[in-house]
Amino acid sequence: MHLEAKNVRALETILAQAGINKDPRTGALVSPVHFSTTYQHPEFGQSTGYDYIRTKNPTRSNLEETLAAIEYAKYALVTSSGMSAISLAFSLFPIGTKILAVRDLYGGSFRWFNQEQAAGRFDFTYVEREEELLAELKQGEYDVVYVETPTNPLMVEYDLPAIIQASHAKGAKVIVDNTFYSPIYQNPIKDGADLVLHSATKYLSGHNDVLAGVVITDQTELYEKLFYNLNTTGAVLSPFDSYLLMRGLKTLALRMERATENAQSVVAFLKSHPQVKEVLYPGKGGMVSFKIADPKKIPDFLNHIKVFTFAESLGGVESLVTYPTTQTHADIPAEVRESYGLTDDLLRLSIGIEHADDLIADLKAALEVCNGL
Repeated sequence: MHLEAKNVRALETILAQAGINKDPRTGALVSPVHFSTTYQHPEFGQSTGYDYIRTKNPTRSNLEETLAAIEYAKYALVTSSGMSAISLAFSLFPIGTKILAVRDLYGGSFRWFNQEQAAGRFDFTYVEREEELLAELKQGEYDVVYVETPTNPLMVEYDLPAIIQASHAKGAKVIVDNTFYSPIYQNPIKDGADLVLHSATKYLSGHNDVLAGVVITDQTELYEKLFYNLNTTGAVLSPFDSYLLMRGLKTLALRMERATENAQSVVAFLKSHPQVKEVLYPGKGGMVSFKIADPKKIPDFLNHIKVFTFAESLGGVESLVTYPTTQTHADIPAEVRESYGLTDDLLRLSIGIEHADDLIADLKAALEVCNGL
């Protein structure tokens, strides 16, 4: 929904006050959860602004206002999953749209892109590094540039202002997946991005109990098309999930700060361990990848962790370890994965808010098993 003018602009304050004072009739501090699927018209030809739940819902509207505010945008639309957010964003573009995308992507994004390309709806070209993207952009004609930064799972950072400026100079729209950094560490709309996406299942909700996505824009024309398409297709977020996501947002800044502190400690440990041959970390955030010296030992490692949980997903308060080869990126052909560095020796960590000493001790014990100790 459209962001109303606010006197308070600090990100932490907006997050902490997500959804409060939205029920003037009762004075409820917490945003009510409106489960009603339909809404009464006061009189013929009149509307309260809410008619049917697929179109608008008061709880969802409160959430969308907060999400727009923390990305410094005017509009946000929440969806039923991160993948439905991607699908909604690309619903703006006609068949034959040419898209320049970074190669290192979440496996689900690649799967959807590959499906769309195979069906002849979109034409994707992939690049592995920033300099390659900028060079390709100068030489080719593209309608959309799609960027994850940092990338998943190789943690490659891209210079968003440079990419956005170059893309707009060529008439291309820019879509940024901001899931890994969240608005705490990155605000692509402020850099000029046309659309920002999140798998809100991850850091925004932060508790591994909500499936959600969000599309954010500062452009009224794009918002109106997105709103129409979302109302038409119906992949909206339920009232209760909207409430849970709003509740999780309140601690986003604190969680990201703690996750970063923990990740930096974990990275220092991993870099010093003989069973680790490479650590991939952009310096902030809670996502860390590393390559183990002997990939045959990965099952032993995963079977001996106790504080970390071997599971898919990321961004929750609990620390997770993922093996992209068999989990999140299994749908990317092995030869494609290996061509850009996503090899079978790579593990991805989502660092949570536990005590760093316990996380390091857990990794140390599991790596000692790999070392035969």
